[in-house]
Amino acid sequence: MKSPLFLLLILLTASCQITETLHLDSDGSGDIEFMYVRDENSYMQIARENYSKEDIFRDTTFVFSDYIKKYNETFSRNLEADQKVFLKYSDVKVHIKESSYEKEFRTSYTQNFQKVSDIVDLSKTGRHLNVIKNNHALSAEGHFYNVSYNYAGNHFNRIVTITDSLKLKKVFDEVEERKARYKGYKLVQNFILNYHFPRKIQSVSNPLAKISEDHKSLSMQFHYYDCLQNPVSTNLEVLLEPEEVD
Repeated sequence: MKSPLFLLLILLTASCQITETLHLDSDGSGDIEFMYVRDENSYMQIARENYSKEDIFRDTTFVFSDYIKKYNETFSRNLEADQKVFLKYSDVKVHIKESSYEKEFRTSYTQNFQKVSDIVDLSKTGRHLNVIKNNHALSAEGHFYNVSYNYAGNHFNRIVTITDSLKLKKVFDEVEERKARYKGYKLVQNFILNYHFPRKIQSVSNPLAKISEDHKSLSMQFHYYDCLQNPVSTNLEVLLEPEEVD
């Protein structure tokens, strides 16, 4: 039996582009968005004749805390430690659009933050919603790494930590299986980081980073399956120019 995470790989990463966009202000506050967009050409290759048979329309926006209230009965059954995790997502805004008529399928999770260390791992939002709705155990959701952020002085860090090496190995093997299945397909499976800073970038730890002409933004593109097999490859340290003192 395949794990919930494996099913997620099939649904979300076989034919999509995932973008993480961050805007950081001079006072350390800002906003971050994590978005899944289904690539229609890729999905058409996988769905084949079922592509034209889709019949769905949903366009909904809500805040995570509203979802907790809606499913408070099941939320209250979760372990107290799990509830504390979910409550950190309270202000995350969720927008889901699925339209087989417009052929537009996208999901975005957005968070405004006062300090960078408050940013949650937005990639887990959908699975957390599923846990609350269905009263599943958080530990059974297949998480094997955690993403956190830090901003101190003129240093910004995106930090990926492996939390379960056994699950990482399992995911590695499952991804290899998916690669073999879709070998020869021309699929969009990108993971892109777009970060915007209040001051010029002095240096970046990853040589793949493309810095904008004004040196205040960077962009990095990965193959998402590579990120799943080696999550720490998306670690990033950005050194900004020192803040000017009047």
